[in-house]
Amino acid sequence: MLPAAAVGGPLHGGAPPWRIPRKHSCLALPPASSSTGPGDSEKARSVLVERYRDGVAKRYLLDGDSKLQVQLEKHEASTSTLEDEQPSSSSSVPRAIRDFVLPAGFPESVSDDYLQYMLLQFPTNVTGWICHTLVTSSLLKAVGVGSFTGTSAAASAAAIRWVSKDGIGAFGRLLIGGRFGTLFDDDPKKWRMYADFIGSAGSIFDLTTPLYPGYFLPLASLGNLAKAVGRGFRDPSNRVIQNHFAKSGNLGEIAAKEEVWEVGAQLLGLSIGVLILDAPGIQSSYSTLTLTWLGVRLLHLWFRYQSLIVLKFRTVNLKRARILVRSHVAHHTVPGYVACNERENILTWERFLQPRISFGVPMERMLGGEESTDMVNKLLKLYKNEKYVLYVEQLGSTDQAFFVTFKEAATSMSVLRSLWQAHWLHENQLKQDDIIFASLEKSLAALEDGFTDFIEQMEGAGWDQSQIFLKVPKEPVLVLEHLDQEV
Repeated sequence: MLPAAAVGGPLHGGAPPWRIPRKHSCLALPPASSSTGPGDSEKARSVLVERYRDGVAKRYLLDGDSKLQVQLEKHEASTSTLEDEQPSSSSSVPRAIRDFVLPAGFPESVSDDYLQYMLLQFPTNVTGWICHTLVTSSLLKAVGVGSFTGTSAAASAAAIRWVSKDGIGAFGRLLIGGRFGTLFDDDPKKWRMYADFIGSAGSIFDLTTPLYPGYFLPLASLGNLAKAVGRGFRDPSNRVIQNHFAKSGNLGEIAAKEEVWEVGAQLLGLSIGVLILDAPGIQSSYSTLTLTWLGVRLLHLWFRYQSLIVLKFRTVNLKRARILVRSHVAHHTVPGYVACNERENILTWERFLQPRISFGVPMERMLGGEESTDMVNKLLKLYKNEKYVLYVEQLGSTDQAFFVTFKEAATSMSVLRSLWQAHWLHENQLKQDDIIFASLEKSLAALEDGFTDFIEQMEGAGWDQSQIFLKVPKEPVLVLEHLDQEV
């Protein structure tokens, strides 16, 4: 049995455990440039390869001493197993930029006219913001900052400061859209709620500007940055929610009617806000203004939470998949989509859910320091019929951590199967003297017997298999090479 190691990363926060170098490991790391002769190739045979999106590959070799070695390799060109080949129009764009500005799976994941539309939208937005900058200067002159008849230096300087504040805020939206664009389809309710939390933090910076007028620009810029980050989370989440409402394909009408509701609320809110500002003591007392804002903001957040928990999604994300699997493993029943959404905690992060499962874990981390030919062959043979490999690490007498890595051609159903197995192992927890491989074998047998019933019950409860959106990690991709060992 492997020794229990400290687990970090997505389980406890901080850097992922497989990114932290271990001080002691029996894995040898030959340099990528090293070559093996005919005699060496007979002793060290390649068992599997883990491929990463940056072109790095880890090749696992079994030597004549029954020890596992890891050879790092660097490939200039990325392999087609990680991502479909890109067309010539985007093949010259570096991967980092392509991933930042284009949707995952481009061009297959979007319509044919997507790129042409976005390329024309970009200069359209640029010219629009140029006009916004010029108009801002005119507005400031109109309220007394400089004039058209006299010097306009004051108005221009004020406009530059104001636009700089907006530019810093726009950077936040750029970061969210480019870096976190894949999050919103999975859990729009959570990110819509967190958008309001972040926006509230931005408003706090705005409230402090009267206290420190000399630091207006940095405080206002930080406030704008926080609120822009909030908008970066809000707008994509809203679009997913709107798409959920559009049962008849009437997404445009849904968005238009939501705009009617929003504008109506805006007009009413502005009217009430003006009345509050005219109330005695609000304008003359900063503390009264702040306490009033705080009370209204807390009420706003409560209404937002209530509006989100009434949403009933039929799609299966990771949270709802956990609820479905846990119910089937424990009670042999699968809740319908209404009951499942009511049980879902929209504020909880995945890393804090039980059992603790980490996806996309390198095989080196799974093996944990006791790498041998027998252990690797056992693990690969055990999962020869699955598109993933799962291993459990016992942490004390009751706590467990589950590590999952995925093979080529893994799908959302592969993720769902690994979830079912992990929950079965969690429900039937190992004792200290149990053999891990025996428990894994039992769990796979239970998976084979129970997963078909699980899928049938899902269909009977109104869930659609085509709406299972459980993303397979892009890296590492496990490629088995030693096929004569039936793994």
